[in-house]
Amino acid sequence: MPRSTRPTRRGTRSSALLTVLAVVAAALAACSPPGQPGPSDPTYAELGRQALHTLEHGYYDGDGAWNVCVPHICGTGNVDWGVDSLTYALYFHWSLTHDRGVTPIMSALRGTAINYSPAVDTSSDVPVWDTIADVREYQVTGDVEALAKAEAAFRFVSGGGSRFALGACPAVDYQLPGGGGSKLKTLETASNYTKAALLLYQITRFRGYLRDAEREYAAVRRYFLSPGVPLYTVYVFDNGSACTQVPARYFGSVNGNMIWAGLYLARATGDASYLGQAVATARAVTRHLGDATGVYADLQAENDVTEPLIEAMYDMATVGRQGFARYWLLAQASAAASDLTASGTYGRFFGGPPPRAPVTAWQVNGGLTLALAAAALDPRGRPADPGFWRHATFVRHDLRLSARPVQFTFTGRAVAVIGTIGEACCQPGHAQVFIDGTQTYDQTGIWQNKSSSGRSLQDSVLFAWRWPTPGRHTVQIRPGVPNAKEGGPFFHMTGYEVVR
Repeated sequence: MPRSTRPTRRGTRSSALLTVLAVVAAALAACSPPGQPGPSDPTYAELGRQALHTLEHGYYDGDGAWNVCVPHICGTGNVDWGVDSLTYALYFHWSLTHDRGVTPIMSALRGTAINYSPAVDTSSDVPVWDTIADVREYQVTGDVEALAKAEAAFRFVSGGGSRFALGACPAVDYQLPGGGGSKLKTLETASNYTKAALLLYQITRFRGYLRDAEREYAAVRRYFLSPGVPLYTVYVFDNGSACTQVPARYFGSVNGNMIWAGLYLARATGDASYLGQAVATARAVTRHLGDATGVYADLQAENDVTEPLIEAMYDMATVGRQGFARYWLLAQASAAASDLTASGTYGRFFGGPPPRAPVTAWQVNGGLTLALAAAALDPRGRPADPGFWRHATFVRHDLRLSARPVQFTFTGRAVAVIGTIGEACCQPGHAQVFIDGTQTYDQTGIWQNKSSSGRSLQDSVLFAWRWPTPGRHTVQIRPGVPNAKEGGPFFHMTGYEVVR
């Protein structure tokens, strides 16, 4: 997917950031025994303040764009899903606090946002990711130019029938004009289209946007809803004769968008069935998309973004008054505190160890938003065990996937597989994951070669899993089933971290 980049601005971190990091690092170092938060552990309010500081001073470049990763080695941008998710996270903070310090940042981001016209050449998902970012900038600033950019970005897709709305199921768009070589239709387009249309309706009250949202929502449920479980897979291939799901690719972004859409379509239309569908999907996330302790496990390389899921669960907990969503958010925040690095970044896996590799926008957005959500829900609360991974042991174990499955066995209560994201950069190459003989519910597995930043990132966490108590476990990696999006099989680990 296209993205704009330019050289990263150089400079040192502010003294305020260093002070905040020192306070939190000291708290983490002094953590109490496992599962027993102590007075020296950081509160969710403190973690939320640090998340905001990391967002505004670590990832925002100070000039209308986002740093693609921290440390700043990946360039900057203000287009498409990775950096857009950071705009969403900043808006989420503003929606909770109406912090005036957010306004100039959003104003600068509005100034560098793309002006979409029919002459722009891009995929269908990029403009609708950007529509939502433009809307969020408008909601903070009130700048009509931001709203105009949002509507133009939305029209690029809604009026792009000759480019995208083709094939055997034209109710959902191809990702590439005419289907491209892959003939892929992605829920990244359709779920964001639904959310974008509903946001534009909320602002303008133009009922055409509401009709767009309802029509797209219905098409999503027809083509992307998995049989037997109220979760949405992200990929459908349309070869012109039939539309076929890639099963069980349960991206957090698209399921979060559909939860959010169901909640707010119910409020906009008075149709309670939308709310029932949203609750069913949210409950399915909590039941199926976690490890053995219930910690959400985003089984991706790093191309999914989790902010939309955190945002949706927060609105489900507050606006929708669903207690299970609040419980889930705080449980995830408790686990994610042990995923926090000394520089204030979070890894992709809430239950994993602090990442040693550079942390990209695609990876960090979920943890930052989760910290902000927990701070709003339970500011005086504390994570159960922020030092969970402090005594982990690294086991060097070079393991490469061939035609046959490979596996390793260990004894412990948590494991994190380490390797290089984008080792054969930057897309084809994935594998299936089996835990003690059972495949993970989200069958995306480890899509190792998909590197959205366009870089090979060594010492990355490829997979993380926890259990309630120590035991003997086997992680088996099997070849991924080849398809036109994920490519063929690939897996290479350099070792694993284990908590005994």
